[in-house]
Amino acid sequence: MRFSVYGFGPIGRLILRVALKRGWEPVAVIDIDESMVGRDAGSLAGVGDVGVRVSKDPSALDGSEVVFHATTSWLDKAEPQIMEAVRRGASVVSTCETLAWPWHRYPEIAKRIGDAALDAGVTVIGTGINPGFLLDTLVAVLSASVGPVKRVDAVRYVDPLRRRESFQKKVGIGLTTEEAERALREGRISGHVGFAESAHLISRFLGVVPDEVSEWQNVIDSGGKCAGVEGGARAVYKGREFVNIRFVAKAGVSEGEVIRVVGEGGEVVWRSTGTPGDYGTAAVVVSVAAAIDDVPAGLATMVDIVLLRPGFSY
Repeated sequence: MRFSVYGFGPIGRLILRVALKRGWEPVAVIDIDESMVGRDAGSLAGVGDVGVRVSKDPSALDGSEVVFHATTSWLDKAEPQIMEAVRRGASVVSTCETLAWPWHRYPEIAKRIGDAALDAGVTVIGTGINPGFLLDTLVAVLSASVGPVKRVDAVRYVDPLRRRESFQKKVGIGLTTEEAERALREGRISGHVGFAESAHLISRFLGVVPDEVSEWQNVIDSGGKCAGVEGGARAVYKGREFVNIRFVAKAGVSEGEVIRVVGEGGEVVWRSTGTPGDYGTAAVVVSVAAAIDDVPAGLATMVDIVLLRPGFSY
């Protein structure tokens, strides 16, 4: 696989490392950070020289089979970057959370990207650890043994103090509770992005179009200081909630995930002691790229990658 990385922050560097471990060939690394431009990407990622220097010029993407895109959570900002890769004949696997189910927030952009990818004969997909795997695709896999499914409850606990600085900032660590609440309202911090996208993905894995998908997010107070953010989403069909997911990013919390699926065949509960979010994101996007040739051209989701359909019991 000939690959490039578009966005070379902490996640982009991990993606490079994981892809190199698979024996894939790097073509280009794109980033606008002047401190990185011209330097060997491998050295920046801690793996030694790989013969590819960081560039600001997207034309360096030429010859890539797949572009790993890791620059932003918001599809309106990511669209021109994704389109650049598509125009150059590359499939795109992006960590952009709102691309995981883009029709929820950006239906018009989704159509433009889908049409362009179809015309170019390439595939575009948004994925990662969450949304993309833990609170949606993994739910579908677990549901297969007890479906049709009546209800899904899933929660993830993350300690932001154990994560990269950019994650700490987006959940308000270092701010007072009042400052964080204002910043969250005004969009200066995002908290977690992708609750609704995960709820949509679960719904489509189950084969149901929900009547309503809503999400929420609140600052966690600790003596006047922001300890993080808690949020979630719910999906409703014919007046009944059948999906409820939560994400708790709180300083000092015991990390882990719990997924509970109730189906016609009984109940399954899955627990973990915590999933490394950054490495997990890199591992998931590289795994998806390995299967990209098996996915039809156009705009795809994880529902197109994982073909399990547990079914829905109303």
